[in-house]
Amino acid sequence: MSLKKKLIVLNTTIMLGLGSAFAIPSVKAESITDIQSQRTGIQSDISEAEQVIQQLKKEQSKMNAQIAQIESAMKENDQKIKDTKQEINDTEKDIESLKKEIKALEERIAKREEVLKERALSFQESGGDVEYLEVVLGSKSFGEFVNRVGAVATIVEADQQILSEQEADKADLEKKQATVEKKLQSLKDMEVELKGMQSQIEDQKAETVNMKAKIEKKESETEALKQSLENKDAGLEAQIASIRENIKKEEERKASEKADLDRAAEEVNSSNASSEGSSSSSSEGSSSSSSEESSSSSKGEASVKSSSKAESSSNSSKNSSDKPAAASKPAASKTVTSSKPSSANTGSAITAGYKYIGNSTYKFGGGRSASDIANGLFDCSAFVAWAYKQAGVNLPASTDALKNAGRQVSDSQKQPGDLVFFNTYKTDGHVGIYVGGGKFIGSQSSTGVAIANMDSGYWAGVYNGRVVRVN
Repeated sequence: MSLKKKLIVLNTTIMLGLGSAFAIPSVKAESITDIQSQRTGIQSDISEAEQVIQQLKKEQSKMNAQIAQIESAMKENDQKIKDTKQEINDTEKDIESLKKEIKALEERIAKREEVLKERALSFQESGGDVEYLEVVLGSKSFGEFVNRVGAVATIVEADQQILSEQEADKADLEKKQATVEKKLQSLKDMEVELKGMQSQIEDQKAETVNMKAKIEKKESETEALKQSLENKDAGLEAQIASIRENIKKEEERKASEKADLDRAAEEVNSSNASSEGSSSSSSEGSSSSSSEESSSSSKGEASVKSSSKAESSSNSSKNSSDKPAAASKPAASKTVTSSKPSSANTGSAITAGYKYIGNSTYKFGGGRSASDIANGLFDCSAFVAWAYKQAGVNLPASTDALKNAGRQVSDSQKQPGDLVFFNTYKTDGHVGIYVGGGKFIGSQSSTGVAIANMDSGYWAGVYNGRVVRVN
């Protein structure tokens, strides 16, 4: 093979080798860009999943706190029920003791009646003109009446102490009996009320536990989704690393091939120079031709290198500029509307309780101490009294007293700030503050402080139409 042909073959080999050395990494670089774009999307999904998980953890923590409050309220109510039952037992014992006293009093009264009867008979036998039965059954004429009065006066004067003791015993008996019966009835009413409240609190706890279970399930599902996305992202990262490793190996192989080609070119050039020095029979034209061919070969090689560098620079520029732009989301705006209160005081009373919405627990007898108020523990009447106190208005903390805390108006004339009443476990057993739009705010046994709809559902069924406007 002539030197010219050897150089042509060599240049062609160099061009093909260099071309493939830069073309393959370019294709793989595009693959990396696509995978990196996929990773960006997945990492964005992971970030959103983490935000959802954090929000769910906050809700779960809030539910745990609410359950703890409910359990504390239930514990206190249980203790009150036990104490009330104990008082009922003690009162029933007092009643049994009182029955014995009543029996003894009745016996003393009977004995005194016998004494009085004997005194009356003795009076008759000693010369009195009024018979005992006529004294007892009544007079038949004015004369008999005068005689009977005289007889009774005589008996009274003789037995004044016995009669006084008789009346005192009867009065004491009636007083004790009335007191104990009233106390027993009050305790029984309290027991019924406590049991009703405890049942509602247990329902509230069950609802909260159910809500917590749903949140935990959602959190578990989100964690699984996050783990799946992280696994996918890790797979893509490994794929990118593999591609980069392959590119590196390919570049090293092509560099080795290029070095071999460069050495071959040097050997050809050296062989050509040696041939020119030893061959005296060769013409200068042939030498010149050989030099031109060699020059042409060098220019071709330089041209190939320049073209390859330009292609590499273009690919590098494309990769560095091919970066996805982050999308921005506009913040959503909320419009909060509220009914206009009937006065400045009622407006303050309505808004005072907003801070406890979703952050309180119903407690029977609660809301009457600084500790209960600080921890959001109210019953319905105490919450109403507390809310109006924030507006500078003092109200009693019982539903029966609140019924008379202002003037009653018709249901069709109710305004925000009016007190509305409901027949729950008893008539007017629940009270709240009307906020307008068919809704009221109050401390409900199922939710704690909350705004409820009184035009539909449970509260519509128990609303009794009583509306009181605070003076």
